Amino acid sequence: MFDNHMHSNFSADCDAPMESMIEAGIARGVQELSFTEHIDYDYPDPSIHFDVDLERYHQSIRSMQQQYGDQITIRKGIELGFQPHLTERYQQLLQQHSFDFVIGSMHTTDNKDLHSGRLFEGQSLNDAYEKYYTELFECAKAFDGFSILGHIDLVTRYKYEPGVYHFHDVIEEIFKVIIPRGQGIEINTSGYKYGMDRVHPTRDILKMYYDMGGEIVTVGSDAHKPERVGDHIESSYDLLRDIGFKYVTTFDQLKPTFHRL
Repeated sequence: MFDNHMHSNFSADCDAPMESMIEAGIARGVQELSFTEHIDYDYPDPSIHFDVDLERYHQSIRSMQQQYGDQITIRKGIELGFQPHLTERYQQLLQQHSFDFVIGSMHTTDNKDLHSGRLFEGQSLNDAYEKYYTELFECAKAFDGFSILGHIDLVTRYKYEPGVYHFHDVIEEIFKVIIPRGQGIEINTSGYKYGMDRVHPTRDILKMYYDMGGEIVTVGSDAHKPERVGDHIESSYDLLRDIGFKYVTTFDQLKPTFHRL
C-alpha cells in the first residue's frame, strides 16, 4: 500500500509532525509514503502563507528516512499550486531543489482561492468551472515540471449542482498534453473527508485517461492528520482494477515505478 500525497507541519495548513504521520502510516500497513508539502505562491488569502523552508524540509526528510527506514519508505515530494503567472518561478524552484515527486495542483483560479468560495460569487457555476479547467489547461501546457496532476476536479468539492457541464472536452485536451510527456494523474481520496462519498477525480475522468492510453496513476490520501493516512487507498486500487488499469505508480527521484495491482 502506497500513500503518495500527505502533509506535515511543513505545510501551512497542517500542524501534524512528520513522526506522527509516519507512525500512522506504519500502523495502517503503508509500505511507502510521500510527503508533498504545499508551495502556493501568491495565494490570495493573506491569512495563510503557503511556502516551505526547503533546506529544513530536506534535512527532516533525511532524518526521518534514517529513523524509520527499516519500517517504511519515505519520499520527499512537493505540491505546487498552479497559477498561470507562476510557471517560470516554479521552473527555477525545481532547478534549485531536488524532489522524488512533484504534484501540480490548482487551488486558485482567477486569483481567487477555491476554499473561500469567492470564485463562485457573481457568476454562474458553469462560468466558474470553465475558468478553473481553462487555467488548469494553460498551466499544464506551459509547465512540464510536475510528475502528476493532483485532484483534477477539485473545483467540484467546493460547489456542485446537478446538470452542470463537466468540461470533459477540456480535460481531454489536458490529457493530450500530459500523456505523451509521460505525466500522470492521481486518485486523491480526500473527497471522502469532505462528505462527497467518492475520490477525486470521478470515475469517468479516470476512465477517459485510461481510454486515451494513460498509465501513470498515483493514489494518495491528501492527509493533513494522522488518522487519515492510508485512507481509502485499497478501495482505490479496486477502482483502478475495475477500470482496467494494471499498475499503480510511485516515484523515486522523479522516475516512475510501476507496481502490478
